[in-house]
Amino acid sequence: MTDKYVLGIDTSNYKTSLAVVCGYDIAADIRRFLTVKEGERGLRQSEALFQHVQNLPELFAEFRESFQGNIDAIAYSTRPRPMEGSYMPCFTAGRSQAIALASALDVPVIGFSHQEGHIEAAAASCGRRPDGDFIGCHFSGGTCEVLKITVKDHAPCGASSFEDLNGENSFYDIAIIGGTRDISYGQVLDRAGVQMGLSFPCGQILDEIALHSSDSTNLLTGIKVREGYLNLSGFDTQLRNKLSEIAETDFAPDALIKEAFIRISDSIIKMLTQCTDQTGIHSVYLSGGVTSSRFIRNSISEKLQKEGCQVHFAAPELSSDNAVGTALLGSRYLWD
Repeated sequence: MTDKYVLGIDTSNYKTSLAVVCGYDIAADIRRFLTVKEGERGLRQSEALFQHVQNLPELFAEFRESFQGNIDAIAYSTRPRPMEGSYMPCFTAGRSQAIALASALDVPVIGFSHQEGHIEAAAASCGRRPDGDFIGCHFSGGTCEVLKITVKDHAPCGASSFEDLNGENSFYDIAIIGGTRDISYGQVLDRAGVQMGLSFPCGQILDEIALHSSDSTNLLTGIKVREGYLNLSGFDTQLRNKLSEIAETDFAPDALIKEAFIRISDSIIKMLTQCTDQTGIHSVYLSGGVTSSRFIRNSISEKLQKEGCQVHFAAPELSSDNAVGTALLGSRYLWD
């Protein structure tokens, strides 16, 4: 167990995040949602990048008020996924900040993918890391993937700077074996929420609505899942059409939102059952903002366990975008 402090930086399309870990202990965790105009359903990459550039100095000032120790290394998110061609401009804000700061402090700096950060945060927050093959789920605002993940052994880096552009410093071999063929669960929920007049992102508020609704409608068609894959655009259109119809009446949309969460939960169960049957792997780790939903967690946990799955959820505070997982990866790579 190292006694060195690693700063993590993650600049996704939703949040600017900083975190410091020492071993497996979280010494600091600071995040800020990017601002989306009322009625909008997200940000263009140029807008997200600009906001990160504005946010980072303010978050570092806040960070220094809560953490007074020395930084021994820096880890950052450099791209969405650990695969060739994966790129989003918003991650360049964190990358440039990390490299400049590491140079000024004369400490090692290392880059990982955003997705690996989610996987690491999920595994660490469950209190145990898998040591063999497992199924990983990344269900977030822009991603809906089921992954077959193999844990790799790793020697210390030994380099002062290394960016994961070829996968050499990844702890995981990752293959996509299921998920969406079009839009994500997060997009479905955010589009519905914005249509209802809620502020983006809408998942947390919709989750509360679903949890506290005493009734559920029966207006939506179930989501079909074949060999671990599904399409959500038809369900998205159906849900928003029903919301428009309800808006012309005196009925609240709460029962319809509850049904939408039920349909989504059912599709996750089908998808994961098909993927575990296909691979023979029954250890499942769920991460991403959608999996922080209490309604979805409650709906799928017991049913998946009855199907023989060993279900591990990331702690709710580490399910959504964060820099903790990235910092943990840096600590493992450099000193474990």
